[in-house]
Amino acid sequence: MTFTSWQFAIFVGVVFVAYYLPIFRRTQVYLLIAASIFFYGYGQPELLPLLVVAVVGTWAFLVLSFRRSSYTAVGIIFNLGLLAFFKYKFLFFAPPVATGHPLGNFLLNLPLPIGISFFVFHNISLLVDLPKQKRPATVWEIFLYVIFFPQLISGPITQARNFFPQIKPKEIAAVPFVEAVQWLVLGYFFKLYVANNLNEMTLYMAYPLFETVKTADKWLLLFLYSFQIYADFFGYSSIALGLGLLFGYRLPENFNRPYIASSIADFWRRWHISLSSWLRTYLYIPLGGSRHGPTRTYFNLIATMGLGGLWHGAGLSYLVWGLMHGVLLAAERPFFDKLDRLKSPTLTALRALIVFLAVSMLWIFFKLPDFTHAASYFSALFTESHIQNPPRIYRTLALAYSLPVIVQHFIRPGRPQKGWTRALEPFAYGALVALAFSEAGPESAFIYFQF
Repeated sequence: MTFTSWQFAIFVGVVFVAYYLPIFRRTQVYLLIAASIFFYGYGQPELLPLLVVAVVGTWAFLVLSFRRSSYTAVGIIFNLGLLAFFKYKFLFFAPPVATGHPLGNFLLNLPLPIGISFFVFHNISLLVDLPKQKRPATVWEIFLYVIFFPQLISGPITQARNFFPQIKPKEIAAVPFVEAVQWLVLGYFFKLYVANNLNEMTLYMAYPLFETVKTADKWLLLFLYSFQIYADFFGYSSIALGLGLLFGYRLPENFNRPYIASSIADFWRRWHISLSSWLRTYLYIPLGGSRHGPTRTYFNLIATMGLGGLWHGAGLSYLVWGLMHGVLLAAERPFFDKLDRLKSPTLTALRALIVFLAVSMLWIFFKLPDFTHAASYFSALFTESHIQNPPRIYRTLALAYSLPVIVQHFIRPGRPQKGWTRALEPFAYGALVALAFSEAGPESAFIYFQF
């Protein structure tokens, strides 16, 4: 059951009505837990026991950690073990796997649980945060935090310290309906109109299709994929924010116009903000951050981003993608102060262009998990080719589908609308709804579902 299906719309409507009925006021948490279990089990019922084991096991280690702090580390290892087994087992075992033992065969041939990377990160966050705050939690609160259905599959990754204070009875009168609807409209528009239509074109980045594309259009596809992956993930995150608000929970915003970033560090303050914040809080700082001199700082940056790349998948392409971001973070760090003192608009625009180009080129390794294919595409960008293009690459349509991303990056968020612009705002959102449903591209899964 995906966010873009009619089944999901019916599901949300039923849960929303029941959630605010007076008879459920004292059991809203349990209702959301039941709804989230149904939502997850709708697609992968055979993996529901794993979800239960992960949550109950984390709760048990959390309880023990209040008695002895060493259990926090054991709980983290438990969660990383789950993640490693399901996500990286085929680095060591080639599918289909046969171990000679029925239970071993069953476990090794289980599919990758949807959203395992996200709920494992939530588990680690609560194991670290709650003991520090000396805040015990019930198993039901932990269930809600980990499996709250708007964020269960692809985030945003909400840190426990920010979510748990929100667990309390909700009133429908307190729901910010206008803000929630705005987030939902933006999310569905960017997914259905922008990402799904661009996906039809960027299919030609796959091997061996990209070998039939001229060099100039390989570059075009590269930039279109940059716009697509942003629209796809921004769309999911916006829908999640809107759904969270409907049920009284404010999830963290995940994007802040990342493609106008003036440095790679600035990019990671704007892209997948909840992941970069998690990596900084629970990995980079514990490794030592920038507290032990330049060399150790550069190592910590590269190691953190390399592990962040592997978090996305067990492939050399993901590792290279993460390591290259880490290398760029380390390489630009000594020049921050000098560059930031130069306030030239031209220089700022040039820096943003260079960062966008670097980020877009690295998306190749994200789009093509097979490293040899990614390397082949990368080298083909610098090899002239005059092959006749396939028929689905239309430059006019490419601009039409990319334009919303470009325009959005030059609109300053948070500025109150006044006068005629405020009067036109409802019509603008209405136009987005019309485009989302009348010009929606062919259905495609959210890109981050695979993580």
